[in-house]
Amino acid sequence: MAETAPEAPPHPARVLLPLLVPAVVVGVGSALALAVLSELASHLETLLWDTIPDGLGVSSDSGPWIILVLTVTGLVVGLCIWLVPGHGGPDPATEALIAPPLPLLVLPGLALLAVLGLGGGVSLGPENPIVAINVGLTFAIGSRLLPRVPAQMWVALGVAATVGALFATPVAAALLLTEMMGGTEEQPLWSRLFAPLAAAGVGAVTMIALDQPSFAVDLPPYRPPEAIDLLTGSLIAVAAILLTLGAIYLFRLTHRLFHGISNVVIMTTLGGLVLGLLGAIGGTLTLFKGLDQVQQLAATVDDYSSQRLLVFTLVKLVALVVAATAGFRGGRIFPSVFVGAAWGLFVTSVFDGIPPALAVGAGVLGVVLAVSKDGWMALFVAAVFAGSVTLLPVLVFVMLPAWLVVAGAPPMQILPPAAPTPPPAPAEPASTGEP
Repeated sequence: MAETAPEAPPHPARVLLPLLVPAVVVGVGSALALAVLSELASHLETLLWDTIPDGLGVSSDSGPWIILVLTVTGLVVGLCIWLVPGHGGPDPATEALIAPPLPLLVLPGLALLAVLGLGGGVSLGPENPIVAINVGLTFAIGSRLLPRVPAQMWVALGVAATVGALFATPVAAALLLTEMMGGTEEQPLWSRLFAPLAAAGVGAVTMIALDQPSFAVDLPPYRPPEAIDLLTGSLIAVAAILLTLGAIYLFRLTHRLFHGISNVVIMTTLGGLVLGLLGAIGGTLTLFKGLDQVQQLAATVDDYSSQRLLVFTLVKLVALVVAATAGFRGGRIFPSVFVGAAWGLFVTSVFDGIPPALAVGAGVLGVVLAVSKDGWMALFVAAVFAGSVTLLPVLVFVMLPAWLVVAGAPPMQILPPAAPTPPPAPAEPASTGEP
């Protein structure tokens, strides 16, 4: 009997094209979720920082108002963590940007806590909560409707769509997913990225249609690169990393201190009080997630002395550490951008000849790299906020010494303790052959 020839594998297009519809749905849904979350936070911000103080005849820039609002925000956040189903999910200090899907029960409370923090002026961004919310929804709904699609694909679609919407471009998602997904001989990397990039592209386009976000900071155009820029940029980035590594040490200390308080309401209220005191020192520029504040700082940088720019840098960095360890829900990437940009602007105020775009790009790269330990994310964010394609080759070079400094350092995250290594089994005695 003649042997039957093995069935040829299906063409990759037949496997990938059916994923386009789920990718489009996830992309649109993720962007809408981000837009709703941002809009709710914006309304709360207007209420707390414009409407109420105007009605009371109080300046929202005054120290007492900043301390009051952030302390009350901490109190309300603590009450919500205590009372809402799921308690807002795991301790945010232990979570990275990409984490396993959360149960559906947790997501409404997490969304509420994110809105409270964003609107209340807490120095955290929306990225971690909205990624967790969109990944949880995508995984829960997708795995029920299309159970044959692998679980990792639903996670990748949720992450990619949300990151695409956050940065209004699929490029950041592509870079992030190359580290997350990898490739094999049977399924090359770009086959694995096909559906997530579609979701990221749709999420980005949807967000652009809804909000027209802009991230580039208004800086003087970067001149053609010079050899000295490689050294200057590297020194700025390494200095930013060393500053951030000090904050990472503080991160572990403050986490132990805050979580030594058994009552979560007291913990977050105390955290809000500390954030309020820091805000009173740094002013409203050092509050909130930091994206709008970066652009305000760049536009008015000539109004501030070198000392004030250094204060902005340090206050925002400490506020990020306190917010992330005192139980507030939010991301650490966006506030890191403000820290890096403020550091770069401080450097240019001390050394006149350094191009601001170079200093800001290298500062952002260093801080984001130290906080996230993700080189692609740091490089992309630095290039976007510096607003210069010409600067990109310099930043790629700057990444090399920056990574050497960061490679052995811990990220800004509380990691679980390593499991103890079991002792080796005792050696079997050699057999003599005798009974």
